Amino acid sequence: MKRAALLLICVLSGVGVFAQTAADALKSDNQTLRERYLLMKTKSQNYQEYKVIKENVLDGMWKIVLDSAAAKQAAINASKAEIVKLQAELTKNIDALKAKEDSMKDIVHASTHITVLGISFDKGFFAGMVGVILLLAGLAIAGVIYSMKVLRRNLTEKEDLANTISAEYEDYKRKAMDKQTKLSRELQNERNKLQELGSL
Repeated sequence: MKRAALLLICVLSGVGVFAQTAADALKSDNQTLRERYLLMKTKSQNYQEYKVIKENVLDGMWKIVLDSAAAKQAAINASKAEIVKLQAELTKNIDALKAKEDSMKDIVHASTHITVLGISFDKGFFAGMVGVILLLAGLAIAGVIYSMKVLRRNLTEKEDLANTISAEYEDYKRKAMDKQTKLSRELQNERNKLQELGSL
């Protein structure tokens, strides 16, 4: 019993001393993670085959481990971002080089060819083709103008014919109305005569 009490007093006094030295090891910023771990291990008290370490020291050590891992991950992410940026610059430079090479080819090609609607033509062939197209367009326009004149003449003739038919129809209608009016009067006269005969 005395032995257990003596052992407990030794452990508690050792823990108090250890708490200061281990806590100091955790506060030191210029040490690596491995150095902090070794310092915490060597400064801790022994109990039989075990090491006695306070929980707040372990928690502090765990926080430092997490902070170190986060810092390493941030450095890795920054390196990856730098790699992506450099690869983008490399791709951009390669594309610029290809564009310059293509422009040189285009300059040589442009001296003997002309591009219209995405189709490349020899300049002489293109000039001949444009001349033929203009000639055909002129003929087509002349044909359209002639067709319009013929249509206009036909339209005028049809309009005159329609006006004549309309005038004849109006005349026929007027004559028919006069005839109907005359027949209506004669019919009324005949009715009147029949009534007079019937009343006698």
